[in-house]
Amino acid sequence: MITANENDLQERYARLKQEKTTLRIRDAARELGVSEAELVALNCGTSAATRLHGPWGDFVKALPSLGRVMALTRNEAAVHERKGQYEQVEIFGPMGQVLGPDIDLRIFLMHWHVGFALREEVDGEIRRSLQIFDKHGVAIQKIYPQNAESGSAFEKIVSDFADENQSNTESVEPAPAPAVDRPDSEIDIAAFQATWDALGDTHEFHGMVRKFSLGRAQALRLAGESRAYRVKTTAAHELLDRAAASGLNIMVFVGNRGMIQIHSGPVKNIKMAGTWLNVLDPDFNLHLREDLIDSAWVVKKATRNGQVTSVELYDPTGENIALFFGKRPPSEGELLDWRALAESLPKV
Repeated sequence: MITANENDLQERYARLKQEKTTLRIRDAARELGVSEAELVALNCGTSAATRLHGPWGDFVKALPSLGRVMALTRNEAAVHERKGQYEQVEIFGPMGQVLGPDIDLRIFLMHWHVGFALREEVDGEIRRSLQIFDKHGVAIQKIYPQNAESGSAFEKIVSDFADENQSNTESVEPAPAPAVDRPDSEIDIAAFQATWDALGDTHEFHGMVRKFSLGRAQALRLAGESRAYRVKTTAAHELLDRAAASGLNIMVFVGNRGMIQIHSGPVKNIKMAGTWLNVLDPDFNLHLREDLIDSAWVVKKATRNGQVTSVELYDPTGENIALFFGKRPPSEGELLDWRALAESLPKV
């Protein structure tokens, strides 16, 4: 049964869509002062939307049946869209990964709270999608089947994971305040830098940052210029332009609390649209809001296989927006062309 408040949200959302016909649902939620999940849930109980539940590991294992899809992962400042198939799905407790050549994911299932299967009419056709949200109503990942014949596989997933509760309301928790960094004076900087120099693998970096109770951007600031230094906030644009011109294979990471999505390969079609820097390739799209980039860094880590260089973007709260690496075979050193590109970006 729809309460007065629920009915009010439906009416306000309907009016907003009439006033701003091209407004995306995430932006509509912001204007209405609610979460995106709350707006999606309004269609539950109709053929347009079905609420889904876990076990989320089993849900991910079912996704290869959809065949070719477009997987979308985003944060506030970056949208990463990659076409391909879910392959080599591995789930280990609250974590998981997908290791296909096209769809490449690192999954943090502890943050998956609710899912929805949507059937939306777009240009006279039904567009199906599976959408996962965290407990704050923020989208973790959206999956859009690309083949018409995937309809039966889609409906089987919906049947297998449909929730008994198909209420058109969604309760969300307030988003936490951004973490505040510890004062630099409380950090043993010498020990931190020594631990950095002793890294054997890039995957050890997150544990090191947690060990010293650092924010990620704070860690780069305290690392010392031989390990990390700032470059202009337009560095990503120059990086992508030059990678496109040279055909260099790069890796682009975009994530949120529940997902990291990775593109590995070339980029070709780089375009600006207002404040958005875009990669518009057939199988990979990146949309990056340059105006939300507060700092950009070139970061160097010594590993057992030699130096690994990344270009990293951060927002004003110190949250990571995107990471760029050179593509390299496992257990091999990075390409010198990539290192030269990263190290040539203009310093601040």
